[in-house]
Amino acid sequence: MSNEELIRQANIQEIAEAGSQIYEEAKSQYEPQYNGKFLAIDTESKNVYMGETTVEAVEEARAAHPGRVFYVVKIGFSASEVLAALARGDI
Repeated sequence: MSNEELIRQANIQEIAEAGSQIYEEAKSQYEPQYNGKFLAIDTESKNVYMGETTVEAVEEARAAHPGRVFYVVKIGFSASEVLAALARGDI
């Protein structure tokens, strides 16, 4: 199944809510020492994978959990800061 099909079939709202909650519970383990890195969170297993980039974090998560959609967060940044950086092309 392609990535596009996985995303279409996933309940994005449910993944976002669960991923956000998992990150909130674990963020003290990552902030501030890993600020700027990315986490891909598998909301089913609650496993967390860190990378220098979103691609690196997701590739690591996919190696362990192929066929799943992950919640991705930039450590130490709010969602609005990440969206602004994406819009500028910084990420």
